[in-house]
Amino acid sequence: MQRGNRMRKRLGWALLNSLAVLLSVVLLLAGCSAGGGTNSGKGGSQPGSRALIISAAASLQNSLTEIQKVYVKTHPDVRLTFNFGASGPLEQQIEQGAPADLFISAGKAQMDALVKKNLVVKQTKVNLLSNVLVLITGKDNKNVTSVQDLTKPGVRKIGIGTPQSVPAGKYAEESLKSLKLWNTLQQEQKLVLAKDVTQVLTYVEMGSVDAGFVYQSDAQSSSQVKVAAVVPDSAHRPIVYPAAVVAGSKDKRDAEDFLKFLESPQGQQIFAKYGFKTMK
Repeated sequence: MQRGNRMRKRLGWALLNSLAVLLSVVLLLAGCSAGGGTNSGKGGSQPGSRALIISAAASLQNSLTEIQKVYVKTHPDVRLTFNFGASGPLEQQIEQGAPADLFISAGKAQMDALVKKNLVVKQTKVNLLSNVLVLITGKDNKNVTSVQDLTKPGVRKIGIGTPQSVPAGKYAEESLKSLKLWNTLQQEQKLVLAKDVTQVLTYVEMGSVDAGFVYQSDAQSSSQVKVAAVVPDSAHRPIVYPAAVVAGSKDKRDAEDFLKFLESPQGQQIFAKYGFKTMK
């Protein structure tokens, strides 16, 4: 009897997980068909206008929103819709068939997974940007001035992106392990997992955590936080933002054109303005 109950529970959880993935794809499809997301461009809703869906890491939201305004001035017939989130879930959405024309990840692993499954056009893959991992605190926090300070008794909660799905969280995990701090912080249950770097930033702004790991570009976007420490590049793998046209895109030419604009001096200048490191 107990064995039967356990089996039913397992089947129930499996069904719930499948429904959750399906629901995320359905919601994205519904949002796109309803014109959801961040849209722009003259004539974007007119017959004949071309729509592009860009699935991009959450840390790119501010920079891509400005780039969108610039791009549509010279491409009034193209309507851009952005789907921002953690790179892991975005990868999974593409694997599940969610609509996307261009994928910009904050981590190499997520892009490599799609390349391996032939879900992106390999010839279009480029390393678009780089970034710097930093430790942030609230403006008035004087207790944390280094990564090592995270072990202090006064530091109770530390925000970090979920390492399995958030590249910034994975880089933070690598760094803490490299600095021999990971096990201590886990044992003391100080780590608070977040769905993406934007949520980590929000946690620090609201005072829900004492400190958090985000990118330099995220720290620069907020007037409520300060950079307590810059994490050494040697403590983690190189931070790279790869981008590629999605194999299932129905507008590959437009997607490739937008990607080239992102690589152009004009596009790279806007990224640099928001704290990103350019690759050229």
